[in-house]
Amino acid sequence: MANVAIGDLVIRKSHGGDIVFKVTDIFEDTVGQLHCVLKGMHLRLVADAPIVDLERVGAEHLRNEILHMESVHNDTLKRVMMRRSIERERVNLNRSESSKKYDYFDLPGRVLHLDGDEEYLNMCLKTYGQMNMQAVGRCIEESKQSEQVIELVDQYRPDILVLTGHDALIGGGKKDLRDINNYRNSKYFIESVKKARIFEPSRDDLVIFAGACQSYFEAILAAGSNFASAPTRIFIHAYDPVFIAEKVAFTPINRTVDLGDAITASVTGIEGVGGVETRGKFRLGLPKTPYGT
Repeated sequence: MANVAIGDLVIRKSHGGDIVFKVTDIFEDTVGQLHCVLKGMHLRLVADAPIVDLERVGAEHLRNEILHMESVHNDTLKRVMMRRSIERERVNLNRSESSKKYDYFDLPGRVLHLDGDEEYLNMCLKTYGQMNMQAVGRCIEESKQSEQVIELVDQYRPDILVLTGHDALIGGGKKDLRDINNYRNSKYFIESVKKARIFEPSRDDLVIFAGACQSYFEAILAAGSNFASAPTRIFIHAYDPVFIAEKVAFTPINRTVDLGDAITASVTGIEGVGGVETRGKFRLGLPKTPYGT
């Protein structure tokens, strides 16, 4: 038997070690074979595999994985801050003479982020903070999010709602991608979006991102989401919802979000996330005072 325990970081030998997973559970199937439940280290994916197919990740492999993902994260943050700097310069150039003696303050859109994975949620909340965004997070299992979403939206009144966690195509062989039963958690994201739309029907008043790895993109959008995953049913990155939310939060309210810019700002790009025309949530205020906003 493979020397694998809950909490170990592993790769699947049959897949060439393409993804690093954490083992979250071990169970025995009906014929007595041990399987592991796996969670992607950086991809919003839950899978299972026979324990004999798994190999623990070596120190060098893990180091390279962490360095690569930190590089992707930091590069994306730099692009975000550079874009904001350019946009602020443009605003300053267009200011009237009477307003140039005062400083503006920023009022970006506020985020409520419901995530089925606590580790991913903490990673996302840290990134929101690095981008100077107001965000509240709650770790709620995907199947339970629809039960709490209305109450939480009413409590926090966010401009942007993120509904995410894990998802995956399930079952073997050729799958009908239009059958909701072939997705692990897409039905729960769809139900949560529908519940949120009962509270706020307008896609401009409440902007919603929903989905995770391989989610049923078209059905989630049809339920009322502005942005969703995954158009080509690929694995999406843990930070994809964050960078989509940031683009909406910092697009001025008198403009629609540039869909191309928003999607390319994500880690996985257009194969992983997509959406519909959406009005931005960013407001400038005047004047900036020493007492805060």
